[in-house]
Amino acid sequence: MELLSRTFNMIGELAHLVQALFSDGMRFITLLARSRTALAAENLFLRKQLACYQERNIRPRRFSNVSRFILVRLSRGFAWKDALVNVTPRTFIGWHRAGFRLFWRWKSRPGRPRVPAELRALIREMALSNTSWGEERIANELLLKLGLRVSPRTVRKYMPKRPRGQPRGDQLWSTFVRNHAAAILAGDFCTVVTAT
Repeated sequence: MELLSRTFNMIGELAHLVQALFSDGMRFITLLARSRTALAAENLFLRKQLACYQERNIRPRRFSNVSRFILVRLSRGFAWKDALVNVTPRTFIGWHRAGFRLFWRWKSRPGRPRVPAELRALIREMALSNTSWGEERIANELLLKLGLRVSPRTVRKYMPKRPRGQPRGDQLWSTFVRNHAAAILAGDFCTVVTAT
């Protein structure tokens, strides 16, 4: 349950991040179309507000995770230490490290990713309609016909289990020996230890 709620939180933050990146990208595109004079005027206007903000010593509100991410990404393009006003460089580097840790935690999550539900249903359908096929054959058919590389062990995991009392699809050892006894020329089951 905790993993599910954490996953939903991460999806929500990711959606918020994509939305913020999209809106910032659109703003950037509109800024490219504006004249340099208009940009300089807006920059001066924002600096004046920031100076007023610092002069009154108003405590800034906390940055959201999306704002932190955007600021860290933007910091790669210029000398950010001189531009920091609301946070210390130590805090800013901490944001960067936290993002790096989060990325590598996501990148190195344990286990294999699950096989999609459509592929699981296809494996079951292929196994039911072709009862003589084993996991190797199904895996090869998926690779050759559809270009889907799936391990035979994964195919075995999603193949339907045979009901109790139904004979196995493969041959037992005793059946093999009985079927091929006439063709066996010799069998040596004893070893003799000699001096030479």
